[in-house]
Amino acid sequence: MPATLFKKFTRYLDENEFIQVLIWEVDPAVFGSNHGYKYSMAYIVSGVCVMRYDNERGKGDHKHIREQEIGTSFSSIEQLLADFLADVETIRNERG
Repeated sequence: MPATLFKKFTRYLDENEFIQVLIWEVDPAVFGSNHGYKYSMAYIVSGVCVMRYDNERGKGDHKHIREQEIGTSFSSIEQLLADFLADVETIRNERG
């Protein structure tokens, strides 16, 4: 599977929390997904992954929030990133 790095960054939100985004353009699509991206987007707090979006081979697009795995729909990579960032803000607001 040929892959080209599309986007990669780490952004610290506080001393002990950050987000890490890694997105590759792939051809052919990852098994289980119907688009040309392989991605992992994680929200980490004090060394613990609180939330992650990914499209693991065979599972398709989904997110992990704490112990729960939830399917997601993909319309564009920009919308997926916006959804991820919105979920990060929701979780941060819930934490206080």
